[in-house]
Amino acid sequence: MTDTRIWLSPPDVSDLERKLLLKAFDSNWVAPVGPDLDAFEAQVAELVGVRHAVALSSGTAALHLALIGAGVRRGDTVLVPSFTFAATANAVVYLGARPVFVDSTPESWNIDPDLVAEELRVRAEQGRLPRAVIAVDMYGQCADYDRLLAACDRYGVPLIEDAAEALGATYRDRPAGSFGLAGVLSFNGNKIITTGGGGMLVTDDGRIAKQARHLSTQAREPVPHYEHRTIGYNYRLSNLLAAVGRGQVQRLPEMIAARTATFEYYRAELSGVEFMPIAGYGTPNHWLTCVLASDEKQRDRILGVLNGRDIEARPAWKPMHLQPVFQDCVMRGGEVAADVFRRGVCLPSGSALSEHDRSRVVDAVRAALEA
Repeated sequence: MTDTRIWLSPPDVSDLERKLLLKAFDSNWVAPVGPDLDAFEAQVAELVGVRHAVALSSGTAALHLALIGAGVRRGDTVLVPSFTFAATANAVVYLGARPVFVDSTPESWNIDPDLVAEELRVRAEQGRLPRAVIAVDMYGQCADYDRLLAACDRYGVPLIEDAAEALGATYRDRPAGSFGLAGVLSFNGNKIITTGGGGMLVTDDGRIAKQARHLSTQAREPVPHYEHRTIGYNYRLSNLLAAVGRGQVQRLPEMIAARTATFEYYRAELSGVEFMPIAGYGTPNHWLTCVLASDEKQRDRILGVLNGRDIEARPAWKPMHLQPVFQDCVMRGGEVAADVFRRGVCLPSGSALSEHDRSRVVDAVRAALEA
């Protein structure tokens, strides 16, 4: 029997999601409105521990609307972690604002609270505070929100939590997505739960939720004809995809348990690499298990051997301050994020990964380390 390709983080769907999807299909609620959409929002709001949730077409859409809710406008600046996926910074640029990148802390690879506090202090003295700060919960581990919120509150700057990778994780027993002015979730195909494509804005602020709901439906006014007083967006999630999401939410605990077991297996079996550090203040969802090679050459060798054995693995995120599109942006620090990119490898971590597949991954990494 030939081994099949092992993917980094593929969707994990079951008969439950299929039944819910077909039920929604048969009901003819197929547009971006319907009972499954309402139920999905209620489920996620309860899971995250917030009052409001707005289901959207992507996590990027949710971040875009959260920034609008924070008052970000053309010419503003927003502090953004450099070590993240490009969508985090792109959403800032959508509004004509400019990202100011901040390095990571080696203790968790998340945005460094001390550097955030220092950047806010300097900008306050210069009379040019940023309009917002975005924190990203990297690879399923929360940022240090006590320290970040203290710094933001000191200067009256709103914090937005990009928890796209972290649904089900916690910070001091509080769920990811519940911090700051608003949280952002992603249900892309590679996330811990998926709707195929989609995202959600979660918040305790009724104004933010109402505004996001209005803007996400093309900002149509509540009158019989089509009337628009502001520019809106076609950002709502469909009822069909929400039905899939309802099943995925029910299965989230087992998916976290499976990914955690994979992380523990890799950590027990691989001694020649460093693992992404786990901060003591919370519990990650282990969306992806990431390791550090000794240097860039060894990283590339690990990636090459895995790929040669039909196993998908990827480098860690390339920091935004090293991306050509953002080369003119301000960067505070940068050594930590650059080093994680230079040496980092993301290993297959899907919740349906079999014992045999995990063993294949370990054998391939060991072969690369011994080469």
